[in-house]
Amino acid sequence: MDEGEPPRWLDDEQMRSWLRLQAVISLLPALLDQQLRRDAHLTHFEYLTLAMLSEAPDRSLRMSDLARLTSATLPRLSHVARRLEERGYLTRGPAPDDRRATVARLTDAGWEKVVASAPGHARTVLENVYDDLDPADVRSLTRVLDAILAHVDPHDTFGLADHERR
Repeated sequence: MDEGEPPRWLDDEQMRSWLRLQAVISLLPALLDQQLRRDAHLTHFEYLTLAMLSEAPDRSLRMSDLARLTSATLPRLSHVARRLEERGYLTRGPAPDDRRATVARLTDAGWEKVVASAPGHARTVLENVYDDLDPADVRSLTRVLDAILAHVDPHDTFGLADHERR
């Protein structure tokens, strides 16, 4: 804000929308985590880590890229990767082109875990996000989220533009 400019405030409708968005941001991760812990013995973050690897070429990613895709710090990701490695779901090793970088690779057991866990996760997402929306609502939600993402993630950190082309 430039000095001398009055502060900007949300209008009543923006405030209603913002409070609802904040509630969804707060509540949805816990619902996803609860289902995955109960049904797959994974945290939501562990599932997300395995899912990102399952979508990657050769089911492997540099840890720095995996951290970006999961919105995690490298220390947090390393801690979770160690736990997943102990359970046989992924391996870590030096990158072939840069021995200083570490690559995480999904194991066959990790792939099987993602495949087995995905239906319950999808069901939870559908029940808590999409079941009460009609197709026009979903298109509107996508349009709104695209507009927000264009502002908060101008470099397409998550590769969603590429995902649309698949």
